Amino acid sequence: NGAVGLFLARKTDNRVTMVELQPRLADMARRSVALNALANVDVHEGDLADTTKFVAKDSVDVVTCNPPYFKISARSITNPNDHLAIARHELTTDFATVARVSADLLKYQGKAYFVHRPDRLAELLATLTAVGLAPKQLQFIHPREDREANMVLIAAIKAGRPDGLRIMPPLIVHEAEGGYTPFVRRLLHGD
Repeated sequence: NGAVGLFLARKTDNRVTMVELQPRLADMARRSVALNALANVDVHEGDLADTTKFVAKDSVDVVTCNPPYFKISARSITNPNDHLAIARHELTTDFATVARVSADLLKYQGKAYFVHRPDRLAELLATLTAVGLAPKQLQFIHPREDREANMVLIAAIKAGRPDGLRIMPPLIVHEAEGGYTPFVRRLLHGD
């Protein structure tokens, strides 16, 4: 539905290109772009593995991706809603493909930002390194202060030095009472 691209488009005059596999979600993204009068956004419907057919290799400054988190196995239970199943489970792509395409698109020293699950962190870091994306920052996202992290943000640089990984302070989403923390409110709604 393009939420990340829509947030970014408001913060830059540069071109924002969004890629969505599912026709229904691509249509939602296009409607959101139109409703928000964002002239700097393109929405492409298609497989992210084919992105270099319409975006030149080594031409992108920043890639962001919220890829499917869950691997598929014989024991997997996927969401009965096909749209959610494809968005959440590696049914049509996997993190290796996401990392490879990101590395293909990025300019030298371009930056990639991913959100994923902490239980796959070792695999994610190894996969990024294997395609030439040096992990540079990690930030764990906790739903509440007293809960373990359920998400991790990863920042990587194409052709970056292999050392220098920084662990940022944890980001706490909700206060004990249930509302957003002041930091998350500022992120979502500004000052």
